[in-house]
Amino acid sequence: MSKLVSAAEAVARIPDGAVVTVSSSSALGCPDLVLEALGKRFDDEGHPRGLTMLHPIAAGDMYGVKGIDHIARDGLISRVLAGSYPSGPSSLPMPEIWKMIVEDRIEAYNVPSGIMFDMHREAAARRPGVLTRIGLDTFVDPRREGCAMNAKAAARPIVARVEFAGETWLHFPNIVPDVCILRATTADERGNLTYEHEGAYLGGLEQAIAVRNHGGVVIAQVQRMTAAGSLRPHDVRVPGHLVDLVVIDPDQKQTCETPYDPAISGQIMRPWSSFKLAEHGVEKVIARRAAFELKRGMTANLGFGISAQVPRILLEEGHPDAVTWAIEQGAVGGMPLTDFAFGCASNADGFVPSPQQFIYFQGGGFDVSFLSFLEVDVEGNVNVSKLGKKPYLTAGCGGFVDITAQARKIVFSGWFEAGAEVQFTGEGIRVAKPGKFTKMVEKVEHVTFSGRRARAEGQDVLYVTERCVMRLTGDGLVATEIMPGIEPERDIVNASQGRVRVAPDAVTIDRKLLSEAPMGWTP
Repeated sequence: MSKLVSAAEAVARIPDGAVVTVSSSSALGCPDLVLEALGKRFDDEGHPRGLTMLHPIAAGDMYGVKGIDHIARDGLISRVLAGSYPSGPSSLPMPEIWKMIVEDRIEAYNVPSGIMFDMHREAAARRPGVLTRIGLDTFVDPRREGCAMNAKAAARPIVARVEFAGETWLHFPNIVPDVCILRATTADERGNLTYEHEGAYLGGLEQAIAVRNHGGVVIAQVQRMTAAGSLRPHDVRVPGHLVDLVVIDPDQKQTCETPYDPAISGQIMRPWSSFKLAEHGVEKVIARRAAFELKRGMTANLGFGISAQVPRILLEEGHPDAVTWAIEQGAVGGMPLTDFAFGCASNADGFVPSPQQFIYFQGGGFDVSFLSFLEVDVEGNVNVSKLGKKPYLTAGCGGFVDITAQARKIVFSGWFEAGAEVQFTGEGIRVAKPGKFTKMVEKVEHVTFSGRRARAEGQDVLYVTERCVMRLTGDGLVATEIMPGIEPERDIVNASQGRVRVAPDAVTIDRKLLSEAPMGWTP
């Protein structure tokens, strides 16, 4: 029998109360046509009802690929566990899924992406859930929020602290998936899947195995179908015996705002000169200072925001391949992309499936991680995962907790204040008007990174801002390097309400970081 069906026929196989796992990362790899059909079926029939949705990374975005918003209906979904959620600027309407979360209409959890993949692997092998130290003393820990995003979720815990072999661990009991919805490029008539136009493999194989091992249904959305036996075996990432149904969407986007770019999927290599350099300004200065923590031959992880500009700094300095970049979606090497294409890379050396990439991250195998922050508190805790006033401005934790748990060195980048009027010249940075509020707070709203645990583990932690570089010490945040033009007492100590102190031997950062010309970085 042919596995080829319409999207409507595929979602007709999803029963009430099913646990559905979706492989995607925002628009990257999102099986949007199938999710749209699932929402339409509910509108027409009132079924399926009461679904639990598992999203190791976000499904959809706020820029044209709706993803999970197709199914954000009362009655259709009752519970969501996701590494991240659709996010975007405050100028756009709040996604429907976020309305359901903040209005307490569903149980919603933010679970680190790596742990989400671990949960699939443990369920597939019928082991007793995930036992991990990732997330201790963060919002993942049940002594804080236990991943819960609202009151409904808090009333139904999904994680517990347990003692094992003389140590404290977090235990996530299995949530067994019944249905897997994934996306690839090509399927043959037997359901074998290849990913030649995709920018990442994500976790489709692990998710499909978890469902298959429990007798569920695996649905694959692809761009095209080919004859049985015509796919090269080494190219098959999900073999056909794991796939039940195939849905064709010839118009599926490679990622947000990108129908298809062969450099993203590694089919061509772009000249280094074709990449846009970081725009000259304060954020570039921050990224430049962060880049000074790099040496040739290092492997570095990269997050969204100002940190995503660090590879462009090395490009401008003439050393684009001095460092190997590793991002959570799976690309290794090359040039990580920014803006709508974040999560992809051009000129990659290879693509590692996300679950394996997270094993690498959780074990701390890389040299340094460059990440951003929303706010930092007196203990060095960092929040990137929750903004109560505008929740959808952040996607949640994603892989942040997995990456930072065992990292040897972490460089956080961000603005010291929000909304300050800053005058920037080649001579220095001057704060002409204070901001609306400092990002150096007494207590962060959400502990995505634990400063206390970092100190206990001996991690090397820096916070790079437009005013100073701070280090995490046993006495809290200490500014050890001052930007040219900054008045330490006024712009750092007073602006942070005394939460950041200046080291007696603090030095002034070299003015070459402010120049429009390359600054002379050498690996």
